[in-house]
Amino acid sequence: MERKVRVRFAPSPTGPLHIGGVRTALYNYLFARQMGGSMILRIEDTDSTRFVPGAEDYINEALQWLGIGIDEGVREGGEYGPYKQSERRDIYRRYVKQLLDAGKAYYAFDTPEELDAKREEAKAEKMTFQYDASTRLGMRNSLSMPAEEVKALIDGGHKYVVRFKIDPDREVLVNDLIRGEVRINSNVLDDKVLYKSADDLPTYHLANIVDDHLMEVSHVIRGEEWLPSAPLHVLLYEAFGWTDTMPQWVHLPLLLKPDGKGKLSKRDGDRLGFPVFPLEWHDPKSGETSSGYREAGYLPQAVINFLALLGWNPGDDREMFGMEDLIKEFSFEHCSKKGAKFDYEKGKWFNHEYLAAMPDDELAELFKPVLAQHGIDAAAFSDEFIAKAVGLVKNRCNFVKDLWDNCAFFFKAPEAYAEKDIKKRWKEGTDVLMRELITVLEGMEDWGAEASEPVVLGWIKDHEYHMGNVMNAFRLTVVGECKGPHMFLITELLGKDETIARIKRGIDNIKPVEA
Repeated sequence: MERKVRVRFAPSPTGPLHIGGVRTALYNYLFARQMGGSMILRIEDTDSTRFVPGAEDYINEALQWLGIGIDEGVREGGEYGPYKQSERRDIYRRYVKQLLDAGKAYYAFDTPEELDAKREEAKAEKMTFQYDASTRLGMRNSLSMPAEEVKALIDGGHKYVVRFKIDPDREVLVNDLIRGEVRINSNVLDDKVLYKSADDLPTYHLANIVDDHLMEVSHVIRGEEWLPSAPLHVLLYEAFGWTDTMPQWVHLPLLLKPDGKGKLSKRDGDRLGFPVFPLEWHDPKSGETSSGYREAGYLPQAVINFLALLGWNPGDDREMFGMEDLIKEFSFEHCSKKGAKFDYEKGKWFNHEYLAAMPDDELAELFKPVLAQHGIDAAAFSDEFIAKAVGLVKNRCNFVKDLWDNCAFFFKAPEAYAEKDIKKRWKEGTDVLMRELITVLEGMEDWGAEASEPVVLGWIKDHEYHMGNVMNAFRLTVVGECKGPHMFLITELLGKDETIARIKRGIDNIKPVEA
């Protein structure tokens, strides 16, 4: 019987969720939804020293904003909980004992100072110390010490760790859906620490394997940085006797710096001016604030589309994919083995495309807070007016905040006029032309763009006026500068009275200047 697909995203609450982690969560989600499976959010908080207040809430809020749905987790509940590792101590103790009883693991009492001394000895001989089959019998552990001494140390409350006993010179096979077969000799692996008595918590490796097994995870989809740990995890499944239910491994390509030289970091974002976190993050320890995609004005669907194509492609030149499209199209066969360069300019392009495609009424709602930031009471304008205004300029914008620079003139008449445009477009006698234009406009009964444009252009042609000079002076009085969408769409929305009032104000306030 085929296993039900169950995947997990398992971040640590040690700070904000990196954009690379978001992509890992996305790929897990896409695969789970495509296969009719379950998406688990597990909080891996075994390292209590690195815990950061607010980080867990941040993770949940970020995934919710992006539309990455969770089926089981701390908030959602589920039949396989608890979903927070710090609440699973009793479970881990049982499995540590199982490995010890089976001779697959052992107690080690080496102090940090003793371990450092061994490393220095090896360094002096131009070697690297590794705690493994070749060195373990020369260390202080339950394999090299009498059982009575081991018991006495444990009973006496001495600090110890439990190490995994790795057999030497074994070929370990990792089957990866992206990379194929990866073979590693066990001699390169050290006897990893699985449990520390000091804080009564397992290390990542033990907790990860035990939780994946008990939660019946079918596919472990994670970043490439975990590939070196995969052989150890395979050996742990063997040691527990769980090889029949070992998950399928999938190690995703790294997100690289924009120049492709190394893994993407927060410093790259700071240096080049782009976020590397989904949401703004306020560090409770340092007080530092880091920018987020949401606060920078990115739409969640644009971020999802952008991230999906960093490491995966549909096999053709298509670029625009909504979430449902991605769920249908996604496959590991089209995931790259190579790292993906983080092209933040492409992220802006995606945001532009989604903003331009957004219905005007929805975009208007997003724009209302921007109006308020600029002292404009949105309630003074109809929803239809605001929607039409943003609709006329959205193709010129990458972000919602950019709308203001492109359509502010719809909401407030010009208080100043662009000097460069005055020099070029306002000459002696321009005011006379504008007064004539007012007379033409006052005589119109149909103010719609389709009706008013031929009347004005016909007047210019009949009088053999210079088209560019008249129309740019007209735009300068209404907009404040020679930019913006089609002139007669602007006047149609502003209305007849407001348009004529602005021309009159322009005549009174704009004076020719020498070029």
